[in-house]
Amino acid sequence: MTDAPSMIDWDLAVRIGSRLAGDGPEISTRAAADAVEELRADANRSTGLVRDFTGLAAAERTAPVLVVDRPGWIRANADSFATILSPIVEKLSEKKSPGVLGQAIGSRITGAEVGLVLGFMGGKVLGQFDPFFDPSGRLLLVAPNIVHVERELDVDPTDFRLWVCLHEETHRVQFTAVPWMRDHLFAQMTTLADSIEVGKTLEEGVKRLGESMRGKGGSLLDMMSTPEQREVIDRVTGVMSLLEGHADVVMDGVGPEVIPSVGKIRRRFNQRRKGVGPLDRILRRLLGLDAKMAQYRDGAAFVRAVIEKVDMDGFNAVWESPENLPSKAEIEDPTAWVARVHG
Repeated sequence: MTDAPSMIDWDLAVRIGSRLAGDGPEISTRAAADAVEELRADANRSTGLVRDFTGLAAAERTAPVLVVDRPGWIRANADSFATILSPIVEKLSEKKSPGVLGQAIGSRITGAEVGLVLGFMGGKVLGQFDPFFDPSGRLLLVAPNIVHVERELDVDPTDFRLWVCLHEETHRVQFTAVPWMRDHLFAQMTTLADSIEVGKTLEEGVKRLGESMRGKGGSLLDMMSTPEQREVIDRVTGVMSLLEGHADVVMDGVGPEVIPSVGKIRRRFNQRRKGVGPLDRILRRLLGLDAKMAQYRDGAAFVRAVIEKVDMDGFNAVWESPENLPSKAEIEDPTAWVARVHG
């Protein structure tokens, strides 16, 4: 685990998360080995498909492709979270006091609670590109979850696995073909850390937690954000909507030529994204996954609208500099972004 202040026990988080996530679906040793081999091949195949569709050139094999189980994903994300959260942890440590911070460590910012989040997510995430893994990031494909979902949706495994790899490979291309993107996102986290007011933020968060549980509030991130932090979060939301929407457009745009059942997969997968039961929906709201789903939807609509107006080359101006990234408002109004960037 990454060395960090004892505010968050990452090793405990991994242990709890791994137990909660479980092993995944039953599958024979041979079928598991075949799935791993196919996912690695699909990830490598996706590089050229993404490049041809988007026009973004990223060198092949610059980031390792790791096909992992659920505990492997949880372990990787604990390391990643430790890196991402380090500016905030350092900020909290600077303000350390026996009262408020002690309460925060004991009841909120604990390895156990982080483990619960990682355990919930570890049973659902299909793949992920981790841009903060040195030196060039890493692509994670969670084999048990991919097998579980393809069975749940009753779709062709070969088509579904390539479809998932197209989405995640698009993220790899985004960060490797646009090298400033990683530093830009990390700078936003540092800005967020600089705006933290420990006592006020946590007190307000506790006050509104009950409201969220009763369906009256937003995610934990919403509850713990001051107006200054919301500005940063809105900037990050705009970027993440762009990245997720772009990946969705690519996986569906490439799909028909190489994935015959892409239409069926998309319809059934969209239905699955809505969640299944009351507990699942509550957790999704608290963890901000409802907002995540909106990022896919709104980001894809933005990308399609811009491409329709200025074609793919015109859209690719978005990758030229941080100034060309869409704001949250522009995600909802693509014509405003076109007017600002293309005049």
